[in-house]
Amino acid sequence: MAHPVWHEHLQLLSYFASVLGLYILVNSKQDESDDPDNTNHVLFSMTFAYWIVHCMAIAAQKSISPDWEIAALSLKFTAVFSFLLTFSCALSLPLHRISVRAKQTE
Repeated sequence: MAHPVWHEHLQLLSYFASVLGLYILVNSKQDESDDPDNTNHVLFSMTFAYWIVHCMAIAAQKSISPDWEIAALSLKFTAVFSFLLTFSCALSLPLHRISVRAKQTE
């Protein structure tokens, strides 16, 4: 079964890319006065942070003993919730930009 192997490598790569993206966002020089850019910055940071939590929850599921049903179930819920939060933040980015442009044209 080659599927889990490349999927795990892709997930590991996305984890490190998210860590790098979050590091770049945290260390970037930015004015705090510009509200739309600050909102974009926060949404990007939240997206990367939630994806890191998702990748860690998936990795922890594979390393935990199947006898610990409560811990396994909580890790599954954590992975699902962090995936949904990542998706909602990623969806909010273009919607926020559309609303900012609509306000600017008024």
